[in-house]
Amino acid sequence: MAASDGTNVREHLLAGQVIPAHPLALTPARELDERRQRALTRYYLDAGAGGIAVGVHTTQFAIRDSAFGLYRPVLEIAMETVRERLAVTPRPFVAVAGIAGTTRQAVGEAQVAATIGYDIALVSLGALRDADPRQVVAHCRAVAEVLPVFGFYLQPAVGGRVLPYAFWRDLASIDRVWAIKIAPFNRYQTWDVVRAVAESGRDDIALYTGNDDNILADLLTPFPVVVGGQATTRRLVGGLLGQWAVGTRHAVDLLARVKSEGDTRPASRWLAEAAALTDANAAVFDAANAFSGCIPGIHEILRRQGLMRGTWCLDVHEQLSPGQRAEIDRVYSRYDVFDGEFVAEHLAAWLA
Repeated sequence: MAASDGTNVREHLLAGQVIPAHPLALTPARELDERRQRALTRYYLDAGAGGIAVGVHTTQFAIRDSAFGLYRPVLEIAMETVRERLAVTPRPFVAVAGIAGTTRQAVGEAQVAATIGYDIALVSLGALRDADPRQVVAHCRAVAEVLPVFGFYLQPAVGGRVLPYAFWRDLASIDRVWAIKIAPFNRYQTWDVVRAVAESGRDDIALYTGNDDNILADLLTPFPVVVGGQATTRRLVGGLLGQWAVGTRHAVDLLARVKSEGDTRPASRWLAEAAALTDANAAVFDAANAFSGCIPGIHEILRRQGLMRGTWCLDVHEQLSPGQRAEIDRVYSRYDVFDGEFVAEHLAAWLA
């Protein structure tokens, strides 16, 4: 693990981690706010996250546009900040690089990320929306020749595509697929991935929830599967989530409690906590408007806390939806999941 003195990346992923999807901090002129970009990374590190994912949907796919040219700079800033922190307090940490585009572009981005020192590539398949699933597997195989792959099932509402059981079974045949983020926001499709990986015989692929609408239920569920004729269970061990770009310290505590109390705490208490988190996410991610304000919603939480100066996105049309700020007001005052006190305590140091 480039960011963690050689600690085994696969063991770290399999142990289950909180991995925030890193946002992009901008100035009012929609230029990179490097000071706050570094502050965000410091927040995730000090909150106890086990990694970060940079260059992903939450970072805004537009960073790749030639008009902005931010892909490499944003990845470099995050890695520099991680290395600075870990040089003082070494610990296991995984650096995940978001990879997008056609195969040529994706391989090029993976090469950039590998040069900077990223450990694994989260492969977005939005550019292959109409490709045959076998072509998509070949695409992932090409990226895996450069960096290990973090597979990614992204919901269609924000640029993903539906992928069948057979695709995930074939993907699991690639040795350098080390993890999969399951984020279709659909229980049937979530099950497809879990079953496909289990029935492939791979027990070394770490399954992560990306279902921001169902985080806690995903982490608590023992999925019953049959492997080699034997009944067993598989679990989603951690999360790589846009929701965890806010309330990261709460997320670290939540995952720790799932690991220690998951099978012993009364189900009704877990279900109540799960419902609260889903309600909070609905406001932040703008579920009422088909998630059109999901990135500005994350920014709004961070703006309130001083980590960002505003909710601006590279796309000027990407804004909070009508009524979304009021919904965020409601959940922000209702649920203690956003790290308000923790951020206030450390903000000045992170911005220094």
